[in-house]
Amino acid sequence: MTVGVRGMAATDCAAVARIRVRGWQFAYQGLVPDAFLSAMSVPEETARRRDHLAAAPAEVVNLVAERAGEVVGWACHGPYRDGGAVTADAELYALYVDPAHLSTGVGRALLLESAARATAAGYPAMRLWVLKDNSRARRFYEAFGFAPDGTEELWEIGGASLPELRCARPLSGPLSRGGRAVRP
Repeated sequence: MTVGVRGMAATDCAAVARIRVRGWQFAYQGLVPDAFLSAMSVPEETARRRDHLAAAPAEVVNLVAERAGEVVGWACHGPYRDGGAVTADAELYALYVDPAHLSTGVGRALLLESAARATAAGYPAMRLWVLKDNSRARRFYEAFGFAPDGTEELWEIGGASLPELRCARPLSGPLSRGGRAVRP
């Protein structure tokens, strides 16, 4: 089945919250403390998504991926935040896929649409942060040409300090996947 990507609406907040909670619990198992992951709540996350969506400035883009009418993924990007300063680059703030739909093209569709929209908005490059020990996510982003740029920070979450890597790629050329070039 094909994957469609569109702008997120307020009516998508519950589905996005479910995807984000399941995504965290799947992707960060063994990395983020179990107590933190098990305490995540879809109702609380739904309220948080509604607040974030309502307060987001126009340059922040929230996207959802659908398959057969069901929201199965979410991505969000906007201006890169370097501390408190905004830079000329874009930042992929989040990309989550329902674990039941991993490796089915959902993440690819979201990343390509985010990159295409960031390119159309005039951003020269896209950056993102990924947990250093999240090898699945790192492989995914590296397949699309994202590479660590040498910046590493500690992320404090649930009582743990986890190293994150900043990755970047220019938006001027095609993204690659599995050795094939794909344009954003």
